[in-house]
Amino acid sequence: MAPETLWAVIAAVAVATQATRLSFLAWGAHIELPRLLQRGLAYLPAAILAAIIAPQVFTGAGPASLPWPDPARLTAAVAAFAIALTTRSTLLTVLLGMGVFWGAQALLGH
Repeated sequence: MAPETLWAVIAAVAVATQATRLSFLAWGAHIELPRLLQRGLAYLPAAILAAIIAPQVFTGAGPASLPWPDPARLTAAVAAFAIALTTRSTLLTVLLGMGVFWGAQALLGH
């Protein structure tokens, strides 16, 4: 692919991304969503986060993925879940969860 074509594709995707975001900002305030949909959308960030994290926790990682969960990832996920339930702090959950993950990796020799 020629560099000009690549940059044109990148620019087109950037414009399309910003246009979709702007459409919600510009017209979203004028649209009243049903209450049931508003309640459902409140759970969307957690659902997306779970969809991103769950495959990493339960299927291993890397080219030689194991068919069972990686112990370090599973330990960190359980710890992060417990931290999130007790503290309700996103920053603390991420920081302590990563600390547990790195500690578990060091202990298991990964």
